[in-house]
Amino acid sequence: MRTPLVTVILPAKDAGEYIGTTLETLTRQFDDASALKLVAIDDGSRDDTGELMRQYAQRFPHAEVVRNPTARGLATARNQGLAHVEGEAFCFVDGDDWMQPRRLEVLASRLRESDADFLRTDHVRVTGMQRTLVRAPSPWRERVIAPREAILPETESTMVDYPYAWAGIFHRRMIDRGLADFPEGLFTAEDRPWIWRLHLQAESFAVVDAPALLYRRGVGTSLTQVRDRRQLDFARAMSEVIAVVERDPDAERFLPKVVWTALALSSHHLVRARRMTPRVRAEMRSGIRDMLHTLPAAEVASVLARFDGSRRRVLARILRQAGRAS
Repeated sequence: MRTPLVTVILPAKDAGEYIGTTLETLTRQFDDASALKLVAIDDGSRDDTGELMRQYAQRFPHAEVVRNPTARGLATARNQGLAHVEGEAFCFVDGDDWMQPRRLEVLASRLRESDADFLRTDHVRVTGMQRTLVRAPSPWRERVIAPREAILPETESTMVDYPYAWAGIFHRRMIDRGLADFPEGLFTAEDRPWIWRLHLQAESFAVVDAPALLYRRGVGTSLTQVRDRRQLDFARAMSEVIAVVERDPDAERFLPKVVWTALALSSHHLVRARRMTPRVRAEMRSGIRDMLHTLPAAEVASVLARFDGSRRRVLARILRQAGRAS
């Protein structure tokens, strides 16, 4: 039996309503089913997610199903999957998304031809019956470049603002170099430090065209929809981004981008926090305050001066508490 070309890492929790579609589309990626290895992680599901994973695993010559009795979070579940990768390439997919036929066949071929460390793609956002193409924010397409050249400018959306782990494919040398794993235990924003580390430490990447991955937006179980304590991981994730950048030889070049991102996301989460319970809201404000305190005051003031009035107002109080310009 052949070695698989691509290992697909599929973590999911309580995704029984959608995961059948996800798994079915994986059967349509290659003519030869042995070209794909499925590593499915049932992260403490209470519905039929695990059973559906086991049923579909029987349709692949290479498949493993890992079960966590209690949820360990998306970051940890993805890391569990990385330990089972076979072949020269791997990718991620979430349990409520799906792929057009032959997406992975195309991406595996393009990865081999380009010899890049990783490839990124556009995706299609699905909200109810509406579908919207979301383009990867890079001016360079179909061209292999150094990933750190796709981080700036600070005030525009760039590839570090497109952190979706499922929007691409990765060479297994990213695992060998210690660049593929996610910060353990994060339930949300786990992809922020991950994407920064990739773009700072990998050697080559490209944005390419391929059959689409379709990302289902607005699912009730999605962590982007909840407003409980799991959202508090945002501040910890951004603190890890700051630490990654500060260790880089070009930290001075990239720090303004980190500050801009940290302030913009803090503003967003502070608005969301208004719908949280008072206790969770207080915890979130405390985490954001501690994170912002680690940023250089002069850079914070410079970035804040370029923000619109509404975002400055949202941030003003917490920046004063953090001892930063407001």
